[in-house]
Amino acid sequence: MLHIEPGKLPVKEVHRLLLGGVGPRPIALVSTLSKDGTPNLTPFSFFNVFGANPPIIAFSPSRRGRNATLKDTYYNLIDNGECVVQAVTYSIIEQINLASTEYEPEVDEFVKSGLTPVNSDIVKPKRVKESPFQMECKLREMRSFGEGGASANIAICEVVKFHIAEDIFRDGYIQPDLIDLAARMSANYYCRASGNAVFEVEKPGERKGIGYDRLPSFMKNSSIYTGNNLGKFAGVEQVPSDKDVDEFVLDMEKKDIKHFEPGIEAFYRYQKHNDIQRMFLAAEELKKQNYSNSKILFELTARAALEINDILFAWNTALYAGRLD
Repeated sequence: MLHIEPGKLPVKEVHRLLLGGVGPRPIALVSTLSKDGTPNLTPFSFFNVFGANPPIIAFSPSRRGRNATLKDTYYNLIDNGECVVQAVTYSIIEQINLASTEYEPEVDEFVKSGLTPVNSDIVKPKRVKESPFQMECKLREMRSFGEGGASANIAICEVVKFHIAEDIFRDGYIQPDLIDLAARMSANYYCRASGNAVFEVEKPGERKGIGYDRLPSFMKNSSIYTGNNLGKFAGVEQVPSDKDVDEFVLDMEKKDIKHFEPGIEAFYRYQKHNDIQRMFLAAEELKKQNYSNSKILFELTARAALEINDILFAWNTALYAGRLD
């Protein structure tokens, strides 16, 4: 592992490390107006939300790295204290890239990017029609940290009105696949936050998991379970008892599953589809035949159960595997 003190590196290299290690970063597409009324449209990936009461967001129109000059967005915010911040989606990412070009202050990036300006209701800067999530904002505070190249300016803004496309909602929540956000990574890399890139992790809420420290040693020492697997095991409030495991195994052995095939090849075929019941039965048959790696097969079955969120099945199987030590 590298151990780096930022003060001993060129600013450009520090910047490069931050961009690579802090991400994916949401992109704020910020619309402002100059003193003479010229629209400005620029993306910023140093951006996030910080509260909901009132709704507070912040982004950084930092100084330019090469010459420490301030950006048009900074001046526009200082002059009139208003902006519109839009979400950046995959469908407009190339146009957003155009808007990031450092045109002269008199150039309208709406025109250059081909994005459509729409009148706002409260603030003067225009909204971007193509974005499905738009926030009219008032500047609450501009904080500055340094005057050198790439120094941070943090624009802290309050959202005064949302404009959101209705078709990106399902059951009251904005769905990742429907909004299809794009995020910034290092160098020229971006991330598309939809499809296989999106996964769910249930929040604990008021549930208090047993914690990693209470997991049996044979689970923590397993070569099969990952850190994520162990974290999921540790999220339960109660561990099945020996009696629970016995009853589970007995119930599994009584199951009449059609088209079941025993054997190691069948086990790995079932694994491809996370067919945990057939995996368990195949592992059990091999155990009865004194198969040397039957414990690993049960652990693989428990891991597959975790992947489909059958936590109780996973725990019973993992505890049963632990008996084979």
